Order: sequence, then structure tokens, then C-alpha cells
Amino acid sequence: MTHMHVAGSIHADVLTHAPGWLDVPADVNALLAPLWSRNVAKNADGVLTVAGLTVTEIAEQVGTPVYVVDEDDLRHRAREFAAAFAGWDVYYAGKSFLCTAVARWVADEGLGVDTCSGGELAVALRAGVDPARIGLHGNNKSDTEIELALDAGVGRIIADSFDEIARLIRLVRTRDRGERPRLMVRVTTGVEAHTHAYIATAHEDQKFGFSIASGNALDALLQVHAASELELIGIHSHIGSQIFDAEGFAVAARRTLGLHAEFAARTGVEPPEMDLGGGFGIAYTSADTPATPAELAEAMRRIVEVECAAHGVAVPHLSIEPGRAISGPSAFALYEVGTVKRVELDGGAVRTYVAVDGGMSDNIRTALYAAEYSATLASRRSAAGPAISRVVGKHCEGGDILVRDEFLPADVTPGDLVAVPASGAYSRSMASNYNHVPRPPVIAVADGRIQTLLRRETLDDILRLDVG
Repeated sequence: MTHMHVAGSIHADVLTHAPGWLDVPADVNALLAPLWSRNVAKNADGVLTVAGLTVTEIAEQVGTPVYVVDEDDLRHRAREFAAAFAGWDVYYAGKSFLCTAVARWVADEGLGVDTCSGGELAVALRAGVDPARIGLHGNNKSDTEIELALDAGVGRIIADSFDEIARLIRLVRTRDRGERPRLMVRVTTGVEAHTHAYIATAHEDQKFGFSIASGNALDALLQVHAASELELIGIHSHIGSQIFDAEGFAVAARRTLGLHAEFAARTGVEPPEMDLGGGFGIAYTSADTPATPAELAEAMRRIVEVECAAHGVAVPHLSIEPGRAISGPSAFALYEVGTVKRVELDGGAVRTYVAVDGGMSDNIRTALYAAEYSATLASRRSAAGPAISRVVGKHCEGGDILVRDEFLPADVTPGDLVAVPASGAYSRSMASNYNHVPRPPVIAVADGRIQTLLRRETLDDILRLDVG
């Protein structure tokens, strides 16, 4: 199956009122199981349920919009990656979604936590995650962020620039506490994964890392190795996000291990560790068929073994970062329909605009990347036929779109509930208060019970920041 481009139907070969990858459903009420977490289903009345609760009960108790996390599913996905990559370190992507409860869950399941700001690091530490299993990323870490990491004793800092290396040396000298932070050097391999340009992170013309091709990566490794204040532990490579197979990793691993071997030849030292990144893809629509953790692990182990043998180096201790593959499929967003408009298009076709009580402030990805999502009528079974629909938000923007193309029942009406799967990654973490709209809460459901992870923002929260 051909995967949908992460940038959505604007990159399709033919633009139609319904994109070519979107099939007319035989039953508009049915769920496409791969898009939903393991404990989501519909009951006999067509109402969406999760872990023993209906969405109507959830809406009555906590209101809408709301992000609903299937706790058992998130934990299960974390365990799957830990088991598939046994012997490797697996780091949960804090940037996908992070709160203290989720940080504790993934740590319980054997994962480390990757952070890329002082705020994310503070949440992981507050959650009680072992600092030795925390990493700090970032292309422009401040002194304050670095010192927070040094104070905590994080297990690794991923260096991203010569300025940062110099900053680290200066801070260690100034603090004079006998500390020696463990560093990985982030490199760019020139591999451009099949992702949107904004989330491809290994091609040369972008802000992250040191280029292998230019020689900067080797220079950075040598500089860290020569600094008595720092401990070089290895090389970090990340080729992008929403990646469906291991093909791109083969080229990236070849180049990264070539750099590893070149450094060893120059210094007589083989760095003990290597991180191959991750950013594994998930299913947002029927066009997406992501690989399983076991499939990815088997392919990546084989790639590393072959490339290490070819370069004559030992297999280093390896780590990966699955990215959205853990949090993304484990949650859905729940909205209430406010207005419905049927708009006549060229040729007499009709598109139904379904406006809900959220929008681009709680999921910016559709507007930012033209990313595609799916949706389902969640509060009842419909006897109506499918109608090509667009789920839009309440913001004062023409681009305020949540689901660009979906077949929903033709009788969707105000008061109905609509659920959007695969909303666990980046929706809440990239949420804003655009138009001064409070951000929705995040709840977890397990065994028929609701746990609030992040409470709903209120207008008082927003006004409290206005000191004018």
C-alpha cells in the first residue's frame, strides 16, 4: 500500500473533492481498528466506548473538547517497544506529549524519557524519573537549561552545535563541582526521510546537528573527546518523523557508523554508544500501514550488524526514540458539533462542514502541515448514508481545519459528538490559546475510571497572565 504523504492531500497527484486514498465506507458507523487504541470500540447503539466508559459519559463528566488517553494502550505500546528492542535503550519522546503521570507510566514500563527543553526536563524530574534515564536535546539550550540538566545528573546531553560544546565546557569550569556530563554528538546524515519538510531532520539544509559530509561532525566529536570537562559517549542520528519502515535507517546507519569508524581510527577509541533516532510512523488514516515494533527491531538489528561488520567495529550500545508511535495512537480527541453547513462545490458536489467546539488551538498539525486525520460520529448510530465532510474548528481562520476529508453520516447535527483518533501526539503539546480559547483537559481512562492528567484551562487562567 502507498503511504499517504505526511503533508496531506495537497501533495496528492490529483485534487478531488474526496482524495483518492479515501474510500467510500460500506458502513459509515464502523471503526477502522488500526486507527484506534486497543480498548476503543462502539457499542450496539453506535456509541464510542473506551476502557469501559462511553464518550457520552465522558462528555457529561468532563465536557468537550477533551483529549482521552487509553492508559492500558499507552503502557502496552511502551512495553512492546521495550521488548522488541531488548538490550537497547528506548526513550519516550517527551515532546509528543508529556505530563507527570505519563512520564511515570513509561518509566514503569522500562523506558527512558527524551526531553528537549527545560520545561520538559522539569516535568520528567517532577515525575520521579531516574535522571540517569533522561536525555536533553535541543539546538539552542540556554545556560539555565544546561545547568538544570547538570544539577539533576541527566544520563546524556545531546550536543547540537560548537557554541553549545563551548558553553558546556565553560559552565562545567565555572561550577567547579567535579562533574563530567555525558555527551552525544548529534549528526546529520544527508538522508531525507519521507516526511514533511518541517519534520525531516537529517538533510543538510536545516538547523539540527553536525553535518557528516562537511566534516563538522568529526570535528565536533574530536572536540568533545579532547575536552577533559566532557565525556563523549557516542553519536546521535535522527532522520525524521512519521517514518514507516527501516529503509532510510540503512543509509543513515552506514554513514553514521562510517563516522564512528573514522573517529576510532583517528583516536584509537570506539565510542561506546549510538542512538539511531526513530520517529516511527502511526496510522492517521486508512492510507497508513506502519510497521510493528518487532518488524522495526529486526530490520534495525540486521542493519547495524551488517554495517558494523563492514566497518570493522564492535556493535555499540544502541538506543532509539520511537517518537509518536507510543503516545499518538493511545488517545483520541472528543468534540461536540456546534454547526453544520452543506456547501455546494463545482460540478454540483456537496461538502458538509462540521464545526466543532475545538479547532486549530488544540490540534495545529492540519493547519501547519496539512496533515490528514480521520473522524467518526461517536455518540450514536446513524442510518444515513456517507457524506464527504470536513471537520473544522471555531477559530477565526479559513485554515482552521481538524479533519480535511472524511465520510461522516449525512445526518450529522448540532449536539452530536465526533471523535478524532491518533490525537495523542503533538495535539496537546503544540496546543495554544489562539483567540483566547482555553486548552482542553487531558484525561486517562482505565477500568471504567477517569483520571485527570491535565485539567481544563479556564478564562481565569488566561486572564491571570494579563497584568496590564
